[in-house]
Amino acid sequence: MVITAFVREWHDDEGWGVLDSTETPGGCWAHRSNATVRGYATFTAGQKVELEFEAAGQDGYAFRAFRFRPADGE
Repeated sequence: MVITAFVREWHDDEGWGVLDSTETPGGCWAHRSNATVRGYATFTAGQKVELEFEAAGQDGYAFRAFRFRPADGE
């Protein structure tokens, strides 16, 4: 299931960030390698994304993104 989320923070130098949605309380850990974008994946705080996630502990977060992309489809 694809849900809407927002980027809470993104560490471009390390390639990971945290996405927030009502379905992922406490945040969802996301890594650049799981972003379905052309070229180099980078995101900004507040950016709207489409997210598919799993319940899996990752770096202190209860959820992990296995696929995500900008909500505008770019």
